[in-house]
Amino acid sequence: MFVRAYLRASTKQQDATRAKSQLEAFAADRRLSIAAFYIENESGASLRRPALFELIADASNGDILLIEQVDRLSRLNETDWDALKQALNAKQIKVVALDLPTSWIMAAPADDFTARMFSAINGMMLDMLAAISRKDYIIRRERAAQGVQKAKAAGKYQGRVEDTERNALIQRHLKAGQSSWNEIMDLVGCSRGTVAKQAAILKAMM
Repeated sequence: MFVRAYLRASTKQQDATRAKSQLEAFAADRRLSIAAFYIENESGASLRRPALFELIADASNGDILLIEQVDRLSRLNETDWDALKQALNAKQIKVVALDLPTSWIMAAPADDFTARMFSAINGMMLDMLAAISRKDYIIRRERAAQGVQKAKAAGKYQGRVEDTERNALIQRHLKAGQSSWNEIMDLVGCSRGTVAKQAAILKAMM
């Protein structure tokens, strides 16, 4: 059994490694060794997370997926959360989260009955916290949208500052014609809509 730690932040401006020392301390307290860290800056509301699925691909049956909080693993809608759980369950990967004490038993040796009982309890708690994380994500987006509308009404909204360096990189890849949109999205770390917008700008310039 290997312990594989997963660290995530939503944007490239955030430090995805912030909780690394906490995960290391948790593992050390239980005399566990972390085999590998999987780190990425991707939205928890998206299944397009290469590092997470690299972890799942690398894992053997019964490995531990160690996270700081359940929302680092999922802010997914119900359908995507079910898909992620299926991928985890296919390898019997045990999710252990620092903010979910019922999951800690999964990181310790236990008899079959105890392991099965806590697995069932942990699964239920994971579902509940994943749903709460999703609700929190939706509420934050709604409040942000309300703030934008309020600023627009007051004539104070300036819009997002354009990431000119990123957009120039996207345009260079589009001009070269050697990368698909999905490859550009993965390379640059942007949405399909952003690539589409830069493609439209290039087309208008021709």
